[in-house]
Amino acid sequence: MSISVPEKGSGGALRVVVVGGGIGGLAAAAFLHRAGIDVAVYEQAPQLGEVGAGLVVSPNAVRLLRRLGHLDRFLDTAVELETAWEFRRWQDGSVLSSEQMSGRCAQLYGENAYVSHRADLLEAIRAAVPPGLLNLGKRCTGIDAGTDKVGVHFEDGTSVEADVVVGADGVHSPIRGHITAPAPATYSGMCAFRALVPAEAAPEFSRRPVQTLWIGPDHHLVHYPVSGGRKINIVAFAPAGDFTDESWSSQGTVEELLAEFDGWDPRLLKLIENAGTPGRWALLDRAPLSRWTRGRVALLGDAAHPMFPFFAQGAVQAIEDAAALAQCLAGEPENPEKALSVYEQLRIPRAGRLQQLSHERKDINHLPDGADQQRRDAELGAGDALVRSGWIYGYDAEAAAREALAQC
Repeated sequence: MSISVPEKGSGGALRVVVVGGGIGGLAAAAFLHRAGIDVAVYEQAPQLGEVGAGLVVSPNAVRLLRRLGHLDRFLDTAVELETAWEFRRWQDGSVLSSEQMSGRCAQLYGENAYVSHRADLLEAIRAAVPPGLLNLGKRCTGIDAGTDKVGVHFEDGTSVEADVVVGADGVHSPIRGHITAPAPATYSGMCAFRALVPAEAAPEFSRRPVQTLWIGPDHHLVHYPVSGGRKINIVAFAPAGDFTDESWSSQGTVEELLAEFDGWDPRLLKLIENAGTPGRWALLDRAPLSRWTRGRVALLGDAAHPMFPFFAQGAVQAIEDAAALAQCLAGEPENPEKALSVYEQLRIPRAGRLQQLSHERKDINHLPDGADQQRRDAELGAGDALVRSGWIYGYDAEAAAREALAQC
């Protein structure tokens, strides 16, 4: 077995290997490189890409993307939200509540909120990672952690060695087993459908720059435009029955999706009719981890905190993880164990809170019609939801990491 060591650059002695080239892994590489730390990314796929469809990129991520210096690339295809969290009743589309984002969001939090195709966001982050730092077709099979070095082994028989290894390798992370005892996922009873509809085939109401959520008994559906408005992203949630395939490459049919929303507002069904071949995957439930680090090994993104997508913060929290991790390692380059400990103590409470809220939302969104549903609908329209989201949108992961380091 051959051992290679990433070449030392201008950032000093610390060398970091990131396993996983998705949004979290590339963001980690981008922020570490920006901090002057030697970093290399190893991704199992032979070509870089991001399966899936759309996502919300809220101000707490946008301010971090801006600092990477390639926000213009993201803005070329992202759609600025005029309205977000527009909840509609399943039966007739009546609006239960909405958040005005245009103008107010930037005024409150310094940045706007956007919706984007995952691949477009990934490419914007990739622009901040020099090509020589990215290694494709490298499937990690395990690691060996010593007192001052960590070896990372790949399926092709090669290995690399680093001072710090970051597992950004998703929900099936092989590195997570080094951090904590593996625990099986539990069956959530839900599945998700995803699809992209060409804008010219979509009803006019779905083309608005609005994140819309239709909620009803045992189901809900979210839609918004992506790719510069050329496509409409759909993600729908329904009872899974005996369907347990968690792979994002799994597919369903339009007929299955239409059947799930039979009897809902005809405008919504018109949108679904043009969904092509939707993806379909089971939502498996995973308890929050009590630790993300061990020695010189750390987790981030879905490897650390997989969460249901009901708060639209999964990818955003991975970007926050990446920014905080880079700040911690840059602040303590001679003591990476301390840096990772600070990172863990900083990030677990925040990500865990969002995991829990996302978990609770699955039941709230799917209430059957009745007294509980009526109370929920009344509460949705109460107060100023955008202001209540300040703890999410106003957060600066880099500033929080610097403050945490200063207090150690």
